[in-house]
Amino acid sequence: MIPNAFDYAAPATLDEALQLIADGSGKLLAGGMSLIPLMKLRLASPGNLVDLGRVPGLNQIAESGGTVRIGAMATHHEIENSPVVRGECPLLAETASHIGDIQVRNRGTIGGSVAHADPSADYPAALVALEARIHLVSAHSDRTVAASDFFVDAFTTTIEPGEIVLDIQVPAEEPNEGYKYEKVMHPASGFPVVGVAVRVKRSNGRITMARIGVTGMAARAFRARNAEALLEGGGDAAQATALVGEGEDANSDLYASAEYRRHLARVHAARGLAAALTRAS
Repeated sequence: MIPNAFDYAAPATLDEALQLIADGSGKLLAGGMSLIPLMKLRLASPGNLVDLGRVPGLNQIAESGGTVRIGAMATHHEIENSPVVRGECPLLAETASHIGDIQVRNRGTIGGSVAHADPSADYPAALVALEARIHLVSAHSDRTVAASDFFVDAFTTTIEPGEIVLDIQVPAEEPNEGYKYEKVMHPASGFPVVGVAVRVKRSNGRITMARIGVTGMAARAFRARNAEALLEGGGDAAQATALVGEGEDANSDLYASAEYRRHLARVHAARGLAAALTRAS
């Protein structure tokens, strides 16, 4: 349970941090909820560790022009309790409240979680449903990537060597939107066996917008676009949620088979949709 030897740096500015990882050799430390256990088990052995904890401003949360910007070092606890997040994108605040336990929420960060891209993490379901964008910077570049494109595979993202997740940009939800995050929690780890994030808008009894994000079922978070399209086209809710996970390769392990995970995704999509529609009322 002792990691291999490594060099440690704690930069005081973002520019300094970017220079330290510019050659792609440095490993970033945010909350440490994933990296430190991996290092202790020697499943990860970075030669250079760059701690972002002293870089100012990376945990700021603010709304401007209809977009909520959440700094990468904002903790799950800060996101769960932020008046801005709770008021402008409550689905994300609700999702944050389901992560781990209070100790994990006080230390873990959204940037670290997003960059780690655990296929069973909570945030990705909400971020793809919210149509969020991931803001990436390096010493030589500045770009944003849609969350649906950012998560490529298990523990794999579009982050290039030398890049840092600077913030998460989430369009503010409209007041008449309904939302719900549903999760089947693994009893040992607290991670979702399956998690489903739902957003809906409706007018005159008809669903005019539907977004369904799913995590835990497959190697990456995904949107159930076929179910969304059916709902927006006036289709039946039961028929739509029965399509969730169609065409996706489901994960299978000792705890849950692929068939069971697909079943859970559909059941909890139906529950989340029902709750979101009630809130939209």
